[in-house]
Amino acid sequence: MSQQRNRAERGREAYNSGFDQKGMDYVKGILSGLAAIFLAEFLPGSWSIFRGMSHEKATGLAAFTGGLAESVFSPLFWALAVLFFVLFFAASRLEHKILRVFLFWIPTLMVSAFGLAIVALFTYVFIESRHRFSGQ
Repeated sequence: MSQQRNRAERGREAYNSGFDQKGMDYVKGILSGLAAIFLAEFLPGSWSIFRGMSHEKATGLAAFTGGLAESVFSPLFWALAVLFFVLFFAASRLEHKILRVFLFWIPTLMVSAFGLAIVALFTYVFIESRHRFSGQ
């Protein structure tokens, strides 16, 4: 009886560890992609955005968002996004836990949090500016 119970427990543990690992692989892939897109957008894109502001007639948020949208269509953006994704995804597969923490978890979580904060800030400013200019 105890052998059957041990076998059933081992089977459940093997199933759960496989399920958890597969789910964690998805999380690592999504986090790698999100961080790669934010890094590819903000590292070289931020300088070209400010350079483009001086040549255009748009001011403020319109010029900034126009520069962000323009950089998404750049081949440099996609090359950097793929490069960062590969680097982060490879770092997520490292066997050494400390290296994985310092080369994957810390950078991807920091970049993703910063990028999502920037997106939230622009969304808030956009919503508030619509309310103020509509007379409400």
